[in-house]
Amino acid sequence: MHPLDNVIWQALTTRHTQFAESHEDARRFVPEVGPLGAFREHGPQGFESLAGLVGEGGTVGLFLDEPYADRPGWEFVVGAPLLQMIAGNGTPERAHSDPNFRPIALGDKDSPEMIELTSLTKPGPFGTRTHELGTYLGIRTDGKLVAMVGERLKVPGHTEVSAVCTHPEHTGKGYARVLMAEIMRGIRDRGETPFLHVRGDNDRAIEIYKLLGFRERKLGHFAVLRKL
Repeated sequence: MHPLDNVIWQALTTRHTQFAESHEDARRFVPEVGPLGAFREHGPQGFESLAGLVGEGGTVGLFLDEPYADRPGWEFVVGAPLLQMIAGNGTPERAHSDPNFRPIALGDKDSPEMIELTSLTKPGPFGTRTHELGTYLGIRTDGKLVAMVGERLKVPGHTEVSAVCTHPEHTGKGYARVLMAEIMRGIRDRGETPFLHVRGDNDRAIEIYKLLGFRERKLGHFAVLRKL
């Protein structure tokens, strides 16, 4: 199996085991990190294990190879096509739109602002401890966090670029591009390959990511489910 296939499962059973909760053939991140979970194999046993992990009324986000098909005991909450992209050789050049700004490292003390920014821009699920998964960089204007990018899923040889977001009042300045380039450079410096996930219908973002050196790897589906 390629490291990027069933990528949440592979992350939770390799480089992110310290953030994992488990039950039989299912794993999920601790809730403070985020809602993502996975099973060893898609099928009745996988969903049975997942049910024991999330419990009645619990929700979980899954990356699936095919659109979710209704099954007893589960409610489909929301979903979307999900495109996985992987970076090619080389790293994009740093493209500062403003020579005076510098990306800054984000950490525990910045978590409330990171949650505020992701709640506004909705780049994907982000919890109070998501930033612990890897390096997060941001840009501040007048002391306010206005853009950030970070690392999320980590599997052998690969790290995901995630939480790409810019405050609506500060778009068009190239902040996300600069932050992505810095995060990708750090990943490559460790001898790893960057990858990311984006909604399959987000044509604008996909084209930007291609300009940064990413290519399409596989089209899957994101689904949030609730256990009945």
